[in-house]
Amino acid sequence: MRGWRRKALGYVGAVAFMLVFWEVASLAFHNPALPLPADGLGQFVEQFPLLLPHFGYSTFRVIASILLGLVVGAPLGLVLGRSERADLVFGPLVFLNYPVPKAVFLPVFLILLGIGNSSIISLITLIVFFQILVTARDAARSIPAASVLSVRSLGANRWQVFTHVVVPGAMPEIFTALRISAGTAVAVLFFSETFAGSTGLGYFVSDAWGRVQFDEMFAGILAMALLGVVLYEVIEWVEARVCRWARAGR
Repeated sequence: MRGWRRKALGYVGAVAFMLVFWEVASLAFHNPALPLPADGLGQFVEQFPLLLPHFGYSTFRVIASILLGLVVGAPLGLVLGRSERADLVFGPLVFLNYPVPKAVFLPVFLILLGIGNSSIISLITLIVFFQILVTARDAARSIPAASVLSVRSLGANRWQVFTHVVVPGAMPEIFTALRISAGTAVAVLFFSETFAGSTGLGYFVSDAWGRVQFDEMFAGILAMALLGVVLYEVIEWVEARVCRWARAGR
């Protein structure tokens, strides 16, 4: 309980600091494109009934993309990290494609899958997949050899070593990748919903921008920030329960 209270106080302080910074910046630039915090927050409250369905669409797309990237990327990364033969064959393919900016494939997805959820989720999944895969691979490679040998000396087979040593050992790093991927997913969400959808927070922000309704635009920006914070905290909550041993000393 004390930890949650401390975290809540931290968020209160951070929000207060950002509001002061926003106020000062708005007064300094004195430009309609950067409204006062009171105007942006007022529009957020006023537009909340309209924002809610967009928030739901965006939340679904981000969660679906992260789960797909996790289900495919994490096991594949763990296998590559523990199998020299598999890493020798597939590793170069992964690292050849990893630096390529995946956002450039949005036009391809639009042509193949059309406008809507399929294109948006495919693009975000592709980006998240590589982030999780590379992190899982490196985490699996860093498992101490002594940990593996100690379990094998007790008669464990390869599968038991994988499930009882490699997976738990790599899990904290995978959750770190998930937190990073959540932020990346929300950023890509704005880009993809702007061009590939007529719903979602990204569409809401770009539509308000196009209508020169900057107060509404900032209401959408605040909603996207809220989505990012909620996802981050949910991942933290799940990690605290899945990786209790990793947090025992914190």
